[in-house]
Amino acid sequence: MENKYTPALVLIIKLVLGITFIYASYHKIADPARFAKTLYGYAIFPGFSINILAITIPFIELVAGFSLIFGLYPRPALLIINILLSGFILIIGFNLLRGHNFDCGCFSFSSNSGVLSNINLLIRDFLLLVSGIYMFKKTTAS
Repeated sequence: MENKYTPALVLIIKLVLGITFIYASYHKIADPARFAKTLYGYAIFPGFSINILAITIPFIELVAGFSLIFGLYPRPALLIINILLSGFILIIGFNLLRGHNFDCGCFSFSSNSGVLSNINLLIRDFLLLVSGIYMFKKTTAS
């Protein structure tokens, strides 16, 4: 049963997810070499894949964000966003479990973050994933 708040909630989630992914892609597209160093700092990706990931992930984030906001293939965009968020959660969680200090590289490049900051990242990404799953269920196939 739909209530009168559902369309507004869907719009808010769509905008938050879309803008988050567009904003997150900006600095990575502007400085792929720095993003490659951030990916290397996670210490989980094979060396040959770092540059490919550093170049492709930001553009995938950008396209998925715009696609979601403008309603162009919203379900595939949400699927991509949810897969990316799941990957981010696994990577951040894995690094936290092994006590590895790392820079997220999410919205800017900085020095290594503290454990509390990285736990906040994990919580934020989990909340975004829950929102993305909710949106995926509410969005009709296109």
